[in-house]
Amino acid sequence: MTASTLHQNNLADLFELAPVSLWVEDFSALQALFEQWRAQGVSDLRAWLHDQPGRVAECSARIKVLQVNRRTLELFEASDLDHLVANLDRVFRDDMHREHLEELVQLWNGATRYSSQTVNYTLGGRRLDIQLNAHVLPGYETSWSRVLFSIEDLTDRLHAERRLHASEQYARGLFEHSPVSLWVEDFSAVRHLLELLRAQGITDFTTFLRVHPEFIDRCMQEIRVLDVNQQTLDLVGASDRAHLLRHLQHVFRDDMRVHFADQLIDLWNGKLTQQREIVNYHLNGQPINAHMQFAVMPGHEHDWSLVLVSLTDITARKKAEAYLEYLGNHDVLTGLRNRTFFADEINRLERKDASPISVIMLDLNGLKSVNDDLGHAAGDGLLRRAGEVLGKLVDKPQVAARVGGDEFVLLLPDLDAAATRALSQHLLELVDLNNQFHQSPRLSFSMGMATRATGERLEAAINRADQQMYEAKRSFYEQIDFNRRQG
Repeated sequence: MTASTLHQNNLADLFELAPVSLWVEDFSALQALFEQWRAQGVSDLRAWLHDQPGRVAECSARIKVLQVNRRTLELFEASDLDHLVANLDRVFRDDMHREHLEELVQLWNGATRYSSQTVNYTLGGRRLDIQLNAHVLPGYETSWSRVLFSIEDLTDRLHAERRLHASEQYARGLFEHSPVSLWVEDFSAVRHLLELLRAQGITDFTTFLRVHPEFIDRCMQEIRVLDVNQQTLDLVGASDRAHLLRHLQHVFRDDMRVHFADQLIDLWNGKLTQQREIVNYHLNGQPINAHMQFAVMPGHEHDWSLVLVSLTDITARKKAEAYLEYLGNHDVLTGLRNRTFFADEINRLERKDASPISVIMLDLNGLKSVNDDLGHAAGDGLLRRAGEVLGKLVDKPQVAARVGGDEFVLLLPDLDAAATRALSQHLLELVDLNNQFHQSPRLSFSMGMATRATGERLEAAINRADQQMYEAKRSFYEQIDFNRRQG
């Protein structure tokens, strides 16, 4: 066997055993057809073929398959070359016609190499997504009588890519249309700052933050927001992501620092998943109470470069809780504290043993007559006026409370007897001022006051003030009876 023969056999083996599908085809009849069309004046082959799609089939019929390798027969489920050639209409159909037209145009324009991603079918009807590469072999550029095709089966890869794309679309849909606010953030710079502190020998991070509160602001500034969903934009009132990113300093501020400090302490201690209630801000300045869930994403524990934060708006719930708490401690009609709060405050002050403490007991004069003569709406109006006057009279830690239908009390920590008498005089002045704006019915109180003596229980001082108030009330009604008899 000559070296030339051995070389040819090796080439034949390489062709036959190649791991990709190989075809050797004769395009000379197609080349002759192209020359015929050029002679007829055809210059734009794409338009020519579009006008009559049957001409694409005419081109295909001029192509002759000369040889294929073993991988081709396996791929297309053919028993041999004759079996494959006899059924080419089942291989080249449907989705491939558009790509085939473009391949013909490339040949028409003089290309001797071209590639395309197209669709073939096995003889069993299975769709194949393929990468096709064509090369007019050297020495045959004029006749096109030898053209080599390689076909790579992309079906599994493209199917995997489609599944991945569908999965990404699904995940993106879940993210974008989530009913809670979602933030994707990069905390790697925050982690770097914490590691620098460790390298400097800091061990008590909580104390460090108390001494250096500016470190909290620095960490907040180092957070990079990578993505947010639509619910986030709606939550903070941003028109789009760019609008939000330009105004992050208006969202993360003020009360958020306290919560973020706790978050940093957890991160310092290695807690990479967290949840807590926080405060952010709407771009209009209104606070947003939110339940935050924070998690460093799996695979990013080493650098915190990918963090998912979800925020559930609990502003309405917090307002409801605050209102319920308000109702539990306030009289709704007057806005003053109620009997429950007053009793709790008495117990607190008794335990504290604070001194001095004074008390003024008050009874709203004439409420029953107003209710009887003018109606309960007028009586409620008088009670509200009493609440306005007493509410303006005292500030924390003093307490103004409505403890009965027409009974009020002023609990006055840190006020001695002299200060209490001065306060009662100021009360009378406020009552006179109120009556100038509300001529009828007139607002007036019967009052009694006491200051707790050393070692005396607060309840005893309250009883003394109560007795004094009842004496004042008795005098008030006796004076009314006297004036009525004189009249």
